[in-house]
Amino acid sequence: MRKITLVLLLLLTSYSVTVRAQHSVAREWNDVLLDAIRIDFARPTVHARNLFHTSLVMYDAWAVFDSQATTVFLGKTFGGYNCPFNGIAYPADVNTARHQIISYAMYRLLNHRFSNSPGGIITEQSFTDLFNSYGYDKNFTSTDYSTGDYRALGNYLASQMIAFGLQDNSNEQFGYANSYYTPANEPMIMLTNHYSDTNDMADPNRWQPLAFDVFIDQSGNVFPQNTPAFLSPEWGQVTPFCLKNQDLQILNDGFDCYVYNNPGAPAYIQNSNENGIDDPYKWNFALVASWSSHLDPNDNTMIDISPGALGNFDIANYPQTFAEYQAFYDFMDGGDPSTGRPLNPYTNQPYAPQLVKRSDYARVLAEFWADGPSSETPPGHWFTILNYVSDHPATIKKLGGQGPTLSDLEWDVKTYLTLGGAVHDCAVNIWGIKGYYDYVRPVSAIRYMAGKGQSSNASLPSYDPHGMPLIPGRIELIQPGDPLAGPSNENVNKIKIYTWKGPDDITDPNTQFAGVGWILGTHWWPYQRPTFVSPPFAGYLSGHSTFSRAAAEVMTMVTGDEFFPGGMGTFDIEQNNFLVFEQGPSQNMTLQWATYRDASDQTSLSRIWGGIHPPIDDIRGRIIGDKIGKDTYNLALQYFNGTLSTSPEETVLTTKLFPIPFTDQFNITSDYNGLLNVELYSIDGKLILNRVVQKSNRTVTLDTKNIASGFYFVKLRNASNDVILVKKVVKS
Repeated sequence: MRKITLVLLLLLTSYSVTVRAQHSVAREWNDVLLDAIRIDFARPTVHARNLFHTSLVMYDAWAVFDSQATTVFLGKTFGGYNCPFNGIAYPADVNTARHQIISYAMYRLLNHRFSNSPGGIITEQSFTDLFNSYGYDKNFTSTDYSTGDYRALGNYLASQMIAFGLQDNSNEQFGYANSYYTPANEPMIMLTNHYSDTNDMADPNRWQPLAFDVFIDQSGNVFPQNTPAFLSPEWGQVTPFCLKNQDLQILNDGFDCYVYNNPGAPAYIQNSNENGIDDPYKWNFALVASWSSHLDPNDNTMIDISPGALGNFDIANYPQTFAEYQAFYDFMDGGDPSTGRPLNPYTNQPYAPQLVKRSDYARVLAEFWADGPSSETPPGHWFTILNYVSDHPATIKKLGGQGPTLSDLEWDVKTYLTLGGAVHDCAVNIWGIKGYYDYVRPVSAIRYMAGKGQSSNASLPSYDPHGMPLIPGRIELIQPGDPLAGPSNENVNKIKIYTWKGPDDITDPNTQFAGVGWILGTHWWPYQRPTFVSPPFAGYLSGHSTFSRAAAEVMTMVTGDEFFPGGMGTFDIEQNNFLVFEQGPSQNMTLQWATYRDASDQTSLSRIWGGIHPPIDDIRGRIIGDKIGKDTYNLALQYFNGTLSTSPEETVLTTKLFPIPFTDQFNITSDYNGLLNVELYSIDGKLILNRVVQKSNRTVTLDTKNIASGFYFVKLRNASNDVILVKKVVKS
């Protein structure tokens, strides 16, 4: 199994990581969970949720016996679900009690969550092997903890989390299937050596399903459908951890879309009046095609990939305008404007240069960050990074780098809860955005524009306002005599792209690589395996950018240090023994990062080189991830310190609207007293009614005679402008 190796550099001497012989019980259960994810379907939303829920369970099992910390779920109302808890006697041996609660809870919960996994037999055996290694009895299934049995409390905690998961709007009980979403476009057939001259999508701004003979996901699992459905377009409704009601909009695009931290619309295609590259949509996707030209190991362009040359870009300087995007991403040569760091702050020595082929670097990044080096999905990949940072001998387990040194168990449950909450909320936030904006992937956009022609010059052949922009050396028209012209010149004046040539040129991926050359634009492939091509969900926004930035913020805050231990983290890549769908890389190399944020930013660039995301999907995801990482850590601290006050969601539980449907009036009843702002929005987001009332009695009645029949959303704000309720209502 490929592993991340974190390297401590002291006085220019390299020390490999020494893994601790003993791990906490939480770590051991997290390890088997990550193994289970690796052989399950590659579903980042589902596994972000699994990582969070298991982390929550383990944290609560620890916190129930802590004098300061408070539980999140046990004995609380969380996300509208009440988990009763009558208390249990403080144990004579608290470590043994916590071990029992965690193990019984995790054993029950994981067996439930992975019961339908394609690797279910192996997974169930791994759970049982770990459970049995502790000497526990899987036949003990009682949930009656009133007897003081900590095993029963573990079973009870698992049963409550299972029940919670069946009503958290994930639709788990129906295999996480979609309830409302319908794709706007017909599928594009993705077969090697089988192409259409056009990709006539009904809407080139919207996501397009892909149809395969056999679809194999990034974990290597054969998918049950040859045309996989959009994964989790309704995930914005799933109960979050730190996301705030005041950041929520309920929008409608054929179904109710719960969108937190709305980034606004992506770049939609324009009917260009020549100069197609000036259209942000065309620039974004043409850049993806341009970066695909960097993937040829015969290209001897060398770059320095050390932290002395790459990384160290401030989020405050991320691009906002189209002109700033054009300046940030190097269209022709790839990469961003980061300049690295002159010194390692731990050694006070310069980072040693590492010159490698740009082609090897780009190809390795695309593979390494795709789903993690062992297919644990992006959320699981960051748990792997956390675990190896925790194992590093230079890591001092002080939360935030301050206070007492924590035991391995306390460190693990607190960092898992924080990281788990962050990646879970990234999934809720970003897939809500994906479901609403439903944005196109590069493979569809590029093939669509290439099929239309060129949009740069109306006096040249094949002009179309939706065509590709012409870029000398990258995107051109086929001329007579061109090798691509065809025996009857049937391809003359069609679009050709200088790019990775794709799977048609690979028979044996162990000994061959495709290289780069001119191909028909309608034959363009992302740098992915041909049985996968692109993730089965919309592009905007990038889950990788958001997960990684949130995780980087969490790692920075829980360790109290933005740098990897010793000032650098590394991952060793062996020549011709890393890439999956073609031979490579052509040399040994080492991925290196000074900080967690540098690793995150590298993740984002990897998705462009991999042909999965254009820049418009990237930056806004990084910004939202930054916010979620910080908000999650700050909320988790309140649980750890026992300082959490009544949350807005608990207020929501005591606030109701009636009748629904309403006619000439509707009523608000609530325990809340004080100024209450009532906003009524139409289904398309227009503000219809805005009233401020003094809520001194339990019920307030509003006149709605002049409001037309239809669907509306009511939003209630308290005197602090906090949203305390968002609800869909009907005027009959």
